[in-house]
Amino acid sequence: MNGICTLANDQVYNQLVALLNSIEAVVGATIPVCVYPYDDRTDRIAAEIARRPNVQLYNDRLSIQHWDQFVRDVWDAHPTARQWWGKLDPTVYYRVGTHRRFCAFDGPFERFLYLDADTLLMSSPEFIFQQLDQTDWAVYDFQFKDPSHVYNLSSPRLTQLFSSDRLQTEIFCSGFYATKRHIFTAEQQAWLLSELRAGDAEILYPMAPDQTLLNYMVMKSGIKLCNLALKLPPEQRTGCCITSDKFTEHDRILYDQGNPLTYIHYIGLTSSLVNRVCSGENLDFPYRDLFLHYRYLHEPEQHPVFSQKPRAYNASPSLQKRLFRKLGLARN
Repeated sequence: MNGICTLANDQVYNQLVALLNSIEAVVGATIPVCVYPYDDRTDRIAAEIARRPNVQLYNDRLSIQHWDQFVRDVWDAHPTARQWWGKLDPTVYYRVGTHRRFCAFDGPFERFLYLDADTLLMSSPEFIFQQLDQTDWAVYDFQFKDPSHVYNLSSPRLTQLFSSDRLQTEIFCSGFYATKRHIFTAEQQAWLLSELRAGDAEILYPMAPDQTLLNYMVMKSGIKLCNLALKLPPEQRTGCCITSDKFTEHDRILYDQGNPLTYIHYIGLTSSLVNRVCSGENLDFPYRDLFLHYRYLHEPEQHPVFSQKPRAYNASPSLQKRLFRKLGLARN
């Protein structure tokens, strides 16, 4: 059975609703979806999920505990992670909840597509699932252009482990990928952990903990990977991030040079910013109207109403506000 997975808690409630609505609008309300809990703050998303017959909140505690322990063991093996994080407490791990997407390897779907909660599905993922007929891991992104957010490039061990060609073609973003259940057996996990403890851990980039580890696990295991951003003919490739301003919108779908996007990733936007906008604060961000359309697809009466020109979410504060901040007089 094919299914779609994501990772969420109550902090990203608005983004999760938008994603689920986009899946429903594009694929229908029958495709199964599994939401993995980032942490225990799930009361609000659980209530939302309960209203959707095709969506479930993952609750296999043994699986969750297993992967929580696995990633703690991984980061305990890293020689400098705590210096990167600025935390000396050995019980504290940076964004440890992001690793819970790994529970999908134990999850309900034989083959699954994982999407981050800050994405919207723009077209059917069927052709992504079709790639799994010939490969074990399918992605569609351009992260390979920036390996610095995947590995510690200053580590001499990196190029000893992976060739330059592999680093240029196999790196991927952990926000969108399709693969298969049980692709990492217990024996494989134990071997990977032993290799990390033997020195491989130094290549991991601690500030993107799930992404670096997932890339390592796939590449170290020699899993066959297909990146459609490299496989598709140039005239058929599309972008996927809001950092691009070249997309056009038609009938609530984004297009890149006439081709519909597979998904749009609102990368770089914090959940706090999104929540402020959904609360009525008139802050602009790329493709905001599209996001709000899907967020309030079933609740149009709750759609925030903006009467004035929006303020850019990343606008520099005014001279007066900067002065007030310096004097400790500003509230935000």
